[in-house]
Amino acid sequence: MSANRDKAGRPIVVVTGMGMVTSLGAGKADNWAKLTAGQSGIREITRFGTQGLKTRIAGTVDFMDVEPFSSAALSSRLAETAAEEAIAESGIGARGDFPGPLFLAVPPIEVEWPHRQELAAASGANDTVTYDDLLRAGATGRFNAMHRRFMFGSVATDLAERFGTKGSPISLSTACASGASAIQLGVEAIRRGETDAALCIGSDGSVNAESLIRFSLLSALSVHNDPPEAASKPFAKNRDGFVMAEGAGALVLESLESATARGAKILGVVAGCGEKADSFHRTRSSPDGKPIIGCIASGLEDAGLAPDDIDYVNAHGTGTPENDKMEYLGMTTVFGERMKRIPISSNKSMIGHTLSAAGAVEAVVTLLTLAHQRIPPTINFDVPDPGIELDVVPHKARDASMRHAISNSFGFGGQNVSLVLSREPS
Repeated sequence: MSANRDKAGRPIVVVTGMGMVTSLGAGKADNWAKLTAGQSGIREITRFGTQGLKTRIAGTVDFMDVEPFSSAALSSRLAETAAEEAIAESGIGARGDFPGPLFLAVPPIEVEWPHRQELAAASGANDTVTYDDLLRAGATGRFNAMHRRFMFGSVATDLAERFGTKGSPISLSTACASGASAIQLGVEAIRRGETDAALCIGSDGSVNAESLIRFSLLSALSVHNDPPEAASKPFAKNRDGFVMAEGAGALVLESLESATARGAKILGVVAGCGEKADSFHRTRSSPDGKPIIGCIASGLEDAGLAPDDIDYVNAHGTGTPENDKMEYLGMTTVFGERMKRIPISSNKSMIGHTLSAAGAVEAVVTLLTLAHQRIPPTINFDVPDPGIELDVVPHKARDASMRHAISNSFGFGGQNVSLVLSREPS
């Protein structure tokens, strides 16, 4: 068998470039230093008024301005920044001429409250403003940029034009698994021989008043507002919900053969992808845990690895009471008693839940973990949950010998993806 192919005879998919932006900063070097130092990027929201709201904190990216603000515009800016870093590191193609397709995870694009108000004011309606009134206002030609962004969801188109990706860009939204789904699509395209390279991005800039209130009404958010950095408590007994956050992660994927031929540095391997859908409930996981169990097991099978081969788990670890419990159930079913000895951590304790971007951001962090042989901690793990017996890496980073790791992404609506990542080709 060729050294460029896996046990199943498929092209080995490697990573040759990575980029990321979170509330901790722009660039993977800055983020890695702060993550391994146990620093939090969660803070008081200043973007809009939070008076009267139960949750007043988030992992906002406040150092990037987009005017006028919209979550779509910020998602586009975050994705662009992460992709520039990833492509520059990879050294692939030429500027504006990426030799492969774009797979973008991005939140649903919708007209946000400030823009609705602007359209309503221009509609000329005196009392109740209907949707038809908004459409008539938009048709005046005074809101072309708004019309293009919100009617056509132009984030992927803008990125494709900027980086010169090939073919129609793919936008996808699979809830909190979106970033991992984008990577999975890139892996599958390379394995099928459709391309030698793919640009995979997960981006989310959707901390706005409407989104915050929606999640709050689901009782999904932490209400630990003071101090903000102590709010996200994955796997702790006193966890009370997740913290919304923003960010982007970008990966340049290539076939090992292509990367080797051009002398690229191999940063890691996407050895396997597992995916299982769970239609049990819009927000809750199936109580038997079968979709999560199947997702992790499928990822291992796809990678040609056994449970004993995994040295570290980058958990989905949102900090919601049910999600952490179900992730624990799934992992212990797959790994058995050994799960108590496999180091596990949640980046969300420091950067919050970056939603559509989480799977990509956490894949980057997992690959950095393997490269540096150092595990970022789970901060705020002060009160262990006796019902969740895991080797959570608390407070401080831990050095460890690691070859293979899993990065879990389990989303609302039952979208589950587990990525199996390796330090180097087998």
